[in-house]
Amino acid sequence: MFYLAAAVSDFYVPVSEMPEHKIQSSRSPLQITMKMVPKMLSPLVKDWAPKAFIISFKLETDPSIVIDRARNALEVYRHQVVVANSLESRRSSVVILTKDSETKILLSEEEVGKGIDIEEKIVGDLQSRHMAFIHDN
Repeated sequence: MFYLAAAVSDFYVPVSEMPEHKIQSSRSPLQITMKMVPKMLSPLVKDWAPKAFIISFKLETDPSIVIDRARNALEVYRHQVVVANSLESRRSSVVILTKDSETKILLSEEEVGKGIDIEEKIVGDLQSRHMAFIHDN
């Protein structure tokens, strides 16, 4: 099983392009050029571990697009699972998507009050899916 941590950002500033010293505010307006973070999911699925159970994450700030973006990731990368959520509700609600299903995982107010983390439910669900994957393959 590969349980891929969500990227903090899809962009970065290469070390070779970072200034050595503090950027001075007395200069002209700051302009930053960022590079795309290399996409590793495709080579992982196709080349490095084609028989593995692979889980990725899709976080969006716009809840209206998160499911479509997660479905698109499943189609493009051909892996097994996407855990999708929106930034605003990420600690209490996720949707686990496969090519054939969508499963909502929610924390109740009572569970939140007890200090239960949604990750406990996510990991339990994914562990069951992984065991079924192993059995079927």
